[in-house]
Amino acid sequence: MKVFGIAGHSGMGKTTLLERLVPELSARGLVVSLIKHSHKNIDIDRPGKDSYRLRESGCKEVLLLGNVRWALMHELRGRPEPTLDYLLDRMQHCDLVLIEGFKSGGFPKLEVWRENQGKPTLWPDWPGIVALASDAPLTARPPPVPAPGVAQLDLSDIGLIASFVLSHAVAR
Repeated sequence: MKVFGIAGHSGMGKTTLLERLVPELSARGLVVSLIKHSHKNIDIDRPGKDSYRLRESGCKEVLLLGNVRWALMHELRGRPEPTLDYLLDRMQHCDLVLIEGFKSGGFPKLEVWRENQGKPTLWPDWPGIVALASDAPLTARPPPVPAPGVAQLDLSDIGLIASFVLSHAVAR
């Protein structure tokens, strides 16, 4: 299993890129999975549903199984968030795990940056950023353009981005 990260400020288009990248990688014969880290309180269940009621009653884990998918919910109940390695150990085997978030993680990342959002890049403050994918030339913006070794990719060239991800993903 290999890992590669997608980074960027909220609203930069990370999910839009991933929606295009996953089918491209799948078409190349890869089994792709994803881990998304959110700083928000997430809830994939709804109040009133049996699974919600049982989870709220104190269950540590609730596994839902339906006709087309299953989901395992694990309650932290005040305990620290698990590490990325812990989560990766729980993933079924696949060829590539794309990771959104985990900014301090020691794995390669591509930053999605859009000029019209008016925000600075995460690079060089986030570790592991090996490429910036943008919809505008990066030479005209402060701070200075990325150092040699940080690739600049056209956000619309999904084939090139997929090839870059595959050549820079690391085995875990």
